[in-house]
Amino acid sequence: MRVQGNAIVLGLAAMCAAASIPTASARAVPDTDARDDSAVGAGFISSKPPGHPAGDLECVPYARTTSGIQLYGDAWTWWTQAQGRYATGTSPRVGAVMAIKPFNNSRLGHVATVSRIIDSRTVLLSHANWSVPGQVERNVTALDVSPANDWSRVRIWYAPARGLGTTHWPVAGFIYNSKPGSRPEARERAETARLATAARASNGKGRRSDPIGAIIAGAY
Repeated sequence: MRVQGNAIVLGLAAMCAAASIPTASARAVPDTDARDDSAVGAGFISSKPPGHPAGDLECVPYARTTSGIQLYGDAWTWWTQAQGRYATGTSPRVGAVMAIKPFNNSRLGHVATVSRIIDSRTVLLSHANWSVPGQVERNVTALDVSPANDWSRVRIWYAPARGLGTTHWPVAGFIYNSKPGSRPEARERAETARLATAARASNGKGRRSDPIGAIIAGAY
């Protein structure tokens, strides 16, 4: 048992065990939920998508379904398995899987699919079996709190606390649904360039353009 803010986190160690039911298709399942999820932050808890077996969901089969990335086994093994099979990197892309390392009482790690990029420090994730055991949380905030803005440490929305959890989760990187060495699509390249430009731009008030990084460095 671990206290996170005002909430108690139970059973993270068992959250991301490997699923025994394979997924036949490598095609990601599109997001067809009609509910308004435009607000950044809380997202919402969703019912199981079509094709999932009965019972509580785990993070691995849900990430496989939403990303189309055909990896199996516990979440902590995905990063190593992806090497040589899928393109990997340190920058978020929509549809990529964020691979979170085992940490504290989360012994099996965690995987979550990037559903939206907000800015150079903020993305929305869709994932299963995180703050609500056995359930899907869609479009919830993940905040990069690494000093170098390299997405090596993140805070993730924790539903019982109605805010970001206090833990700085270590991230191995992002797994992309493309072959190693392949070039990202034009839209992804444009988005990467836009975020890089935004990160460099000054807001004209003498403050650093990366306030979170500045706060971490004690220079804001």
